[in-house]
Amino acid sequence: MKRPRISDVAERAGVSVATVDRVMSGRAKVREETVRKVERAAQDIGYHGVNVIRSRINSSLPEVRLGVVLQKERHSFYQGFVRELEAQTTALTTRNVRLSVRFAQSTRADELANLLRGMKGHVDAVASTGIDHHEVTAAVQDLRDAGIPTFSMLSDFAQGVRESYLGLNNLRVGRTAGWLISHIAAKPGKVAIFVGAHRYHGHELREAGLRSYLREFGSGFELLEAQINLETRELTHEATLELMARHPDLAGLYVAGGGMEGAIEAFGQAGAPPGCALLVNELTPESYRGLQSRTVSIVFGTPIRQLVSELLALAGNAVDHGQAETPGQRFFAPDIYTPESLS
Repeated sequence: MKRPRISDVAERAGVSVATVDRVMSGRAKVREETVRKVERAAQDIGYHGVNVIRSRINSSLPEVRLGVVLQKERHSFYQGFVRELEAQTTALTTRNVRLSVRFAQSTRADELANLLRGMKGHVDAVASTGIDHHEVTAAVQDLRDAGIPTFSMLSDFAQGVRESYLGLNNLRVGRTAGWLISHIAAKPGKVAIFVGAHRYHGHELREAGLRSYLREFGSGFELLEAQINLETRELTHEATLELMARHPDLAGLYVAGGGMEGAIEAFGQAGAPPGCALLVNELTPESYRGLQSRTVSIVFGTPIRQLVSELLALAGNAVDHGQAETPGQRFFAPDIYTPESLS
């Protein structure tokens, strides 16, 4: 096939070659509607200069520099998160968003605080995942004092200081986990929960929700003391094997944070107690295979597309109009996957 030319773009867009040339060169003003028509045509036919056209569009838009701090750079969930961020910022037609993504290498509060402070002077707004800790709160306050709003995602932190929280209603997720376990388990018994760390506010809320549901409606079910798994596959695997050996009447296990791969592996390797429910978070290749094999009973998914869309809107609004006097929160309904969802 011949390489697409300007004349091909012009024909596809229904404009003259001269108009496409003006869009490409930026020498003369062209209506925004026409520029976008040319950009779509260039994208559709694979024209090599499509990025030049996009840069012309972006140069006339208000700019927002958004810093993002995430966990686990190599994890498929966070890789998908970054792809969604990049896709939506590229597709935005109202403003030019420049992303600056950083990954924490640990769950240490000082590392997250340093990553947040390192954004100062380089971004207009920050969105981050992470633990709730006074060092992190102090860093968010420093950013706020510098006019940089911070949005917490997935698990809330720095309440009263951060701009807004975006994620699931984690207390409600915990109660939903309790309802599901009580209906999936073959019979009442012990229920276990793994949390990444006690400083993960979202994990603590999920534990509280699970406990409150079982206390209220889960007759015969006993929630064991929460175990820390540091969101690692290895520790979760060992802890799950030990849990199954110690409690043959295990009726349910909920991995409230990361590390689910270890629990899935342990259930498949040792054989889960009959009728025991395994609940995990986020649809990844590992949890998908777990559902396929029916090792996993339920996957709670965060609607990342909605979250990113709302984040970009809120960040732009905060940059345009200033930080809110009263910090807010934006809850999203979880996607709930079962083995039958894959049929």
